[in-house]
Amino acid sequence: MKKNLIFLGFAVVFLMACSEERKKINEQVVPHPTEDSTQVEEAREEVAFFQYEELPDFPDAILELYTPLGNQVFRPGKVPFEFNIKNYPFEEEASNRFRLFLILNGSDPVGHRSPIFQQELQEGTYRVVAFLVDEAGFALKNFGNYVDRDFQVGDSRPFPYSAEPYLALNFPRANQEYGAEDEFVVDFLVLGGDMKLDGLKVKIEIGDYEYEIDHMAPIRIENLPAGEYQVKVSLLRNNNTELEGPFSSVTKTVIVR
Repeated sequence: MKKNLIFLGFAVVFLMACSEERKKINEQVVPHPTEDSTQVEEAREEVAFFQYEELPDFPDAILELYTPLGNQVFRPGKVPFEFNIKNYPFEEEASNRFRLFLILNGSDPVGHRSPIFQQELQEGTYRVVAFLVDEAGFALKNFGNYVDRDFQVGDSRPFPYSAEPYLALNFPRANQEYGAEDEFVVDFLVLGGDMKLDGLKVKIEIGDYEYEIDHMAPIRIENLPAGEYQVKVSLLRNNNTELEGPFSSVTKTVIVR
């Protein structure tokens, strides 16, 4: 009987927590651009950028990259990747969802269900960013949740040395389509630096709408009018100067229906 009461207590707490609406933080409302005076002004809600106040999933998860090694050179063709994953339910979930993602040279993330695999690559110089995701598919952002590495395929030179931080973009994906009820999210990682300690910020431009953030967190956007947009995510210093690295900004085309 005592065990049943304890279980019931946990169930009540869980249901209460689930029923509570997540708290929005750092919300910024952006007016629509001024329209031509000859057009009939429609009653539209203003675009809002915000985050949710929430605790990160799997803060102790560790992602280690065994292969490739730094600036390792491979022949064109199948390049091996080998990861080690700790403190994260990878094997339990690997059969029915992607939990490990790779970004190569700023391209869209590609999901993998195994920590050991091969990928067909042509001659070139590559920077891989690998990361684990939470239940919603957003990148885990604590130290150790993600890893990066440069390597070469064929007769290619390494990237020029740069100590500057850079970006990896998880969402949105290229040509991703959103419906009126879909949640539009910008999800990114900053690698090679600390946003607070290094005085960095990320600027998000979606058409004529802009938003800035000084820490890593998924950014939600509401009430974006229908249309095709260029989404540009840029890593800047707090004095608005741009970083010079090849991956300091990412641009994707998205469509809102």
